[in-house]
Amino acid sequence: MHIRKSFGIKKVIVWTRRDIYIFAIIATVPTVIYEAFHFQWLALPWLPMAIIGTAVAFIIGFQNNATYNRLWEARKIYGAIVNSSRTWGMMIKTFISNKYTQQPLSDCELKAVHRRLIYRHVAWLTTALRHQLRQPREWETMDKNYNIEYKKFFIVPEHEISLEDDITPYLSAVDKECILSKQNRAAHIISAQAEDLKVLFNKGLIDNFRHIELQRILSVLYEHQGKCERIKNFPYPRQYATLNLYFVWLFCILLPFGMIPEFEKLGHYMTWFTIPFCVLVSWIFRTMDKIGESSENPFQAGANDIPITALSRTIEIDLREMLDEMDLPKPIEAKNGILM
Repeated sequence: MHIRKSFGIKKVIVWTRRDIYIFAIIATVPTVIYEAFHFQWLALPWLPMAIIGTAVAFIIGFQNNATYNRLWEARKIYGAIVNSSRTWGMMIKTFISNKYTQQPLSDCELKAVHRRLIYRHVAWLTTALRHQLRQPREWETMDKNYNIEYKKFFIVPEHEISLEDDITPYLSAVDKECILSKQNRAAHIISAQAEDLKVLFNKGLIDNFRHIELQRILSVLYEHQGKCERIKNFPYPRQYATLNLYFVWLFCILLPFGMIPEFEKLGHYMTWFTIPFCVLVSWIFRTMDKIGESSENPFQAGANDIPITALSRTIEIDLREMLDEMDLPKPIEAKNGILM
């Protein structure tokens, strides 16, 4: 996620320069042929071009609105995860106690129980879930040249450290071995939490009402995870994304043929202004299309993604402070104005 006031012009040029080169060629070839060889039949009336341009603008607007909704929904889901995580930490600290048991635990043992449940939640959120959401999908666009080049401006932590290494500080050896043997690691961590709560309930460390409330929070966390997986695993419909791209390029290719006669009306040598203006108009349409494309997959580890790494670190700090820990990790900092 970009956190600066605006994009630097350098970043915009790096991201779109290949398109600019192509548009320059597309505009130059028909203009040179028209001027050098006097192929007057190349000129097209402007009215059909305007109609096509209007249609393409509507389609781009529809796409950008739809993809922004996907991005914003993902942000709301992670905001809900933040709130549910803090609720979980608060409930663990206050609901699990010696009040209802005939075999009370020592203060150290009780704190160990709190720590185990909170650390397991940190393992679910800050490692298993975000690692799953950062895994690439076939329809995602991070393998395109302009996105690969742009990755030099930021670092994706999930690509720098493995899940196994990342999850080690938060789970016991038994839990770690069990979780890593599963396909959906995040889902099984929540399942382990439920089993742990059942054991604590049978020991009398949680009464019936509080046990139900804690299980409800786990159900809510499952719901949040499912919503994230829905966005991650269901792409923006390919018929919209693909045909929209075709329409944009069709318009950009035809644009010089419609602009040539318009500039020729201003004077013979004014025809050459077709080239820069075609490049400008084509660049605007294509860049608007790429803006929508960059918002389609809010968990694909791109510069415009939801900063799930930073949000997860914030939750980890909050939960470990509830345990009165002092040796806390530092918040994730932005690199070149991009927060992951």
